[in-house]
Amino acid sequence: MALTIRLRKQGRNNHQTFRLVVTDRRNPRDGKYLEMLGWYDPALPNDKNLSIKGERVDFWVKQGAQLSENVKTLLNRAAPNVLKEWKEKVGMKRAKAAARRRGRKKTGAV
Repeated sequence: MALTIRLRKQGRNNHQTFRLVVTDRRNPRDGKYLEMLGWYDPALPNDKNLSIKGERVDFWVKQGAQLSENVKTLLNRAAPNVLKEWKEKVGMKRAKAAARRRGRKKTGAV
């Protein structure tokens, strides 16, 4: 199951709020989800419009969940340390793959 952390639209007309949720990638935007990780209300003042459970986001990222672009932006504001760890993990994975490719080129294996 491919997991993703994304925003789920809530609220009423002309006053949307969003939940930060972990869900299967194939589920619709407002469909079922596994766990709610926080909320975002763009109508509130900037210092009170966001709440994210950073330790749970970190847990799900370690389990292999992918982050949507909007969630990355919100994590940068609310839990920058989680986003920093995620970027380091992605960088290490890319470096490992690049080293593996360089090793294949040297040996001539395809």
